Amino acid sequence: MFETRLCSMLGIKYPMIQGGMAWIADGNLAAAVSNAGGIGIIAAGTAPVDYVRAEIKKAKALTDKPFGVNIMLLSENAEDIAKLVCEEEIKVITTGAGNPGKYMDMWKANNIKVIPVVASTALAKRMERAGADAIIAEGCEAGGHIGELTTMALLPQVVDSVSIPVIGAGGIGDERGLAAAFMLGAEGVQVGTRFLVSDECTVHENYKEKIINAKDIDSVVTGRSTGHPVRVLRNQLSRKYQILEKENSDKEELEKMGIGALRKAAREGDVVNGSIMAGQIAGLVSKKQSCKEIIEEMFLGAKDIIKALSI
Repeated sequence: MFETRLCSMLGIKYPMIQGGMAWIADGNLAAAVSNAGGIGIIAAGTAPVDYVRAEIKKAKALTDKPFGVNIMLLSENAEDIAKLVCEEEIKVITTGAGNPGKYMDMWKANNIKVIPVVASTALAKRMERAGADAIIAEGCEAGGHIGELTTMALLPQVVDSVSIPVIGAGGIGDERGLAAAFMLGAEGVQVGTRFLVSDECTVHENYKEKIINAKDIDSVVTGRSTGHPVRVLRNQLSRKYQILEKENSDKEELEKMGIGALRKAAREGDVVNGSIMAGQIAGLVSKKQSCKEIIEEMFLGAKDIIKALSI
């Protein structure tokens, strides 16, 4: 039922990509997701090249399965990391925050599958023309940097606008969301927030507890006034940020508040003054599991749902 073009393209059992969560998606998590049958992703974010290289080496030591790297194209290290993935013979990369066109020929020459994250049909079409192998259509339910359209509205429109495989993302955290994405035309899904509480995720325990204890209304979007909206869980930092936005505070002052805030929460465990990026499905996440348990539970459950609908 779930043997889509994405599976054959990437050599995976389950058409699931793990979200590229900066300072969270490391070699340990990527290897665990790949070993469980999906595609694990190491997030480069704004990290230095040596950090990304070390995480790639770690993943290689933990799995013989394919895994990928997420490159944030606005990072000052993007060009060096774009070359690094070629040197390390990475099989797939996902991209965000920019246009990967300038690196496409180099990546293609190194047999790397390129899967950009998009928030509109216009960008999806542009990425297909640029040579993307697949597209991740991410709705605003997702954690971290987001667009405006919801997954339910965006996903089928992107599916209709391109001929390459489309992966649904944003608000997918259980078997129902997975089944819905496939009903909307997706050939795979990207999951981030659910993996935050996986046994193999090395994010700080305080961060995991915030996800586990989250309610449906606990995520908010900050940064709309700066043009860089980000979905996070409510805390002292987000409340202060929203107050300053209502007061039309200087954009530079607001952006300074975000510098290092995710790392503070994810690695140091400061969930009061740090940025707790998470999707709206955080309220659905109620238990810690292994990556294998998460993936199998979602796909087996979705299979049952779709079979029941086919009767």
